[in-house]
Amino acid sequence: MRILLAEDERPLSRVLVTIFQRNHYSVDPVYDGEEALSYLQSGNYDAAVLDIMMPKMDGITVLKRVRSAGNRIPVLMLTAKGEVDDKVLGLDSGANDYLPKPFDTKELLARIRAMTRGQASVDTKLRMGNISLDRSTFELSSPAGSFRLANKEFQIMELLMSNPRHIISSERLMEKIWGYDSEAEINVVWVYISYLRKKLAALHADIQIKASRNAGYSLGELT
Repeated sequence: MRILLAEDERPLSRVLVTIFQRNHYSVDPVYDGEEALSYLQSGNYDAAVLDIMMPKMDGITVLKRVRSAGNRIPVLMLTAKGEVDDKVLGLDSGANDYLPKPFDTKELLARIRAMTRGQASVDTKLRMGNISLDRSTFELSSPAGSFRLANKEFQIMELLMSNPRHIISSERLMEKIWGYDSEAEINVVWVYISYLRKKLAALHADIQIKASRNAGYSLGELT
């Protein structure tokens, strides 16, 4: 799952990025409202966390513009303000939830899970063939055993298992998992695909990650 984090306090932003990444989220941090709006208009996010008080454009204005464009992305508003009127304004503008600073990171993560729950399957496990991927423990397993996947391994496998037999380009994987501003080379996708293929082989999987020349990767049955 990919999150846009719009928070102009850079020390707090760095902490939140680390927390999200440790919990197997991909996250793109931005530091002003105009940048947040530009990123959200790409339509490449599963959720957004917006600070209300930001330079160039405040979070409420960003939210209103996103909603007026028909974008229903789940949005959590962060603010130092805790007054009821501010909560009402955020919620009436289309926010899904509201969390005043300072906050406990466990509560933040719980609220992210709650507001995105409707977008994901009720079942925490994805299954294909004899392989299952547990979204709560990040374990890839089969009757032969299991592996706890690292962050980007999990995100790639989740994307492939959520779109079985559909080809996903390397560029799409880069955008979704590494982000637009990543300095990583595109061949890093192949490296992680290689890691996953070795784990699938060790699990005696009856599915495989297939490469389609000049197109991308897909998950399908062994042939």
